[in-house]
Amino acid sequence: MLKHTHPFRVARRAIAAFARPSTPLLAQLVVTRRCNLACGYCNEYDDVSDPVPLDELLARVDHLADLGTVVLTLTGGEPLLHPQLDVIIKRVVERGMVCTSITNGYPLTKTWIERLNASGLTLLQISIDNVEPNALSQKSLRKVRKKLELLKEHATFSVNVNAVLGSGDTQQTEQVVAAVKALGFYMTVGVMHDHTGQLDSGLVADQLSALYARLRRGSRKSIFHGLGEGWEEAMIRQGSSDWRCRAGARYLYVDEAGIVSYCSQRRNEPGIPVLKYQREHLRLAFNTPKGCEAQCTIACVRRASAFDAWRPQRLQPDPPRIAPSRHLPIVA
Repeated sequence: MLKHTHPFRVARRAIAAFARPSTPLLAQLVVTRRCNLACGYCNEYDDVSDPVPLDELLARVDHLADLGTVVLTLTGGEPLLHPQLDVIIKRVVERGMVCTSITNGYPLTKTWIERLNASGLTLLQISIDNVEPNALSQKSLRKVRKKLELLKEHATFSVNVNAVLGSGDTQQTEQVVAAVKALGFYMTVGVMHDHTGQLDSGLVADQLSALYARLRRGSRKSIFHGLGEGWEEAMIRQGSSDWRCRAGARYLYVDEAGIVSYCSQRRNEPGIPVLKYQREHLRLAFNTPKGCEAQCTIACVRRASAFDAWRPQRLQPDPPRIAPSRHLPIVA
């Protein structure tokens, strides 16, 4: 069960959100674009950007709270490179939202864990894709195992480990799942996408579908992460899995410039500054098919959209316009 310092306020907010579809269930807010790693499959970072100024982030947090957002995830880049991450978390919690964050785990220290404990963080997600670093991902179990042990010993917030199927061989993925299970953390397994957010065609195979099903059954999940699953096996087996995407409404991606995008791979669509994003924008995005749904493997958007699968979408789909990849070359 996820912990939170204001459970009744969160419960009221969640009930109100479910009753009104034009309310974000999940928003991701980029606090810095800079990352300490250079993973080959990622285009959501650079190695030069300064942290977003605190006053700008707090204003964005306040506006997302005013829209009724239930869960706010602080992300990057690498969010632990923002020196005031815990201050931002405190503001999220004070405004009645559940606060989570995503990290590669490398910058974690006992001091950081204590700061996150005090801030009211509900859940920290760590990305671990393989046992040893490779050209696709530097987020490896060997590099962060001691960080996981620190979390096990000191963290009062929940921990979820996410592995990406396709960023390492299947044996390594199974080793990661076994290690996380032994530590007692939550575990999710994602599916590799390309820089457009679409399924990596090399993953379509019956054998991988069976592997994914086995890994999913054997891992422990939080309530939120357990929802909206089931599409992955069909996606891996046949290369597509259709659904109704509610990005721009149930899910918001707010980049380092404060611009709302459908997701990290559909940048500048709808391209509206978050401080100007209002209820009419949420309603429009809720009712608009995005045109790229069938092969999309962005799990957080699918989870946030799962609650409204029965509701129709009345508008014409947007033509997918994918921003060019901006990731850096791998550093040997």
